[in-house]
Amino acid sequence: MSTLVETVKQDIIDALNNDQLVLPSLPEVALQVRETAEDPEATIADLTQIISRDGALSARIIRVVNSPLLRAPQEVRDLAMAVSRLGMNYTSNLAIGLAMEQMFQATTDMIDKRMRQLWRLTGQVSAMASVLARHSGIAKPDEAILAALIHRLGALPILTYAEERDDLIQDNITLGQVIDQLHGGLGGVILEKWDFPSNLCQVPREYRKFDREPDEGDLTDLITVANLIVLADSTSGWARKDWEEVTAFARLRLPADREDPIFAEFTEKAAEAQAAFL
Repeated sequence: MSTLVETVKQDIIDALNNDQLVLPSLPEVALQVRETAEDPEATIADLTQIISRDGALSARIIRVVNSPLLRAPQEVRDLAMAVSRLGMNYTSNLAIGLAMEQMFQATTDMIDKRMRQLWRLTGQVSAMASVLARHSGIAKPDEAILAALIHRLGALPILTYAEERDDLIQDNITLGQVIDQLHGGLGGVILEKWDFPSNLCQVPREYRKFDREPDEGDLTDLITVANLIVLADSTSGWARKDWEEVTAFARLRLPADREDPIFAEFTEKAAEAQAAFL
């Protein structure tokens, strides 16, 4: 491993330990959505009012409701109808996840490009995770979508740090290695700071642990398998992973043979739906 990778890793770890690393804050609209959803006195109308203040988020939620993910019997034309159809929990999870897109922006072209690529990947994984959740029954689709949208969140403070270093901006390989090694732990720290449930905080830390042995299938399994399917034909290390070595397939009651027709079916369903997230 290069000296630069080790130096940058240590700098980031030291900054984190000394409370000097800039961690992203949960977007204001996401905070308001969560507070409203957790209020036992709140109504669908209250949640709709909060989301309606963000036009882009409102439009995205309507797109999801009209996407093949939900296959609404009739077209949903406004936010009130969309929220009513989804319900409080589904809407809040979806809104919180989609609101995070605003954090995936940078001031330099190279880092901005990486952030947009990262958001695109999380969107693809979200669509696949939703398909897997419906098939397996391991979790609700909205929980799977939220888990997917936050599973690589730890890359953001690293990319923000890189904007201040020309050597990293120009060295794509080194930056990629640092992100690969640190984003899981950082993601868990960010989600704990945001008071997310423990099962979601676990996802970024463990979704790349292919030999996990929990008692039953969970959100982390869904995100692991979703990444393997989405990245099966990519140039990343995920494409080279032997699925027989990944314990999550058994817990999701799926074959570990990547040539099995079921995965082509999942890919087709996810491809139809992923435009709602991109």
